[in-house]
Amino acid sequence: MAQKDETTYDFPKDLIEAQGELEEVRGELKILLKRQPWSVEPLAAWTAHENHWRPSSRPDSPGWDPEDQQRIGTLRTRKLELATLIVGHPFWKEIAAEERADARTKLKHRRQKL
Repeated sequence: MAQKDETTYDFPKDLIEAQGELEEVRGELKILLKRQPWSVEPLAAWTAHENHWRPSSRPDSPGWDPEDQQRIGTLRTRKLELATLIVGHPFWKEIAAEERADARTKLKHRRQKL
């Protein structure tokens, strides 16, 4: 039977907070994107030709609400900023290269254990 890895890391507070905010931003973005029509711009419905290799169609799309577009853009920008901050954080230089993947995984799953 494989042993459970009990290695722990002393993550800096700002790194933990950035990871937490990243998870919140991703969650909000996922919810917001899920409720959007299939096209950002208003487009008419379409159906693939009957001999197309895979049948497909889309209903009319009214397009995205401008406020939703703005919020999605803001969230995507923040998501990129947080991901950049996390990946480029000086803490990772303190961790041996062969342990970084494990440490990163533990940071990502840290909230699940609290």
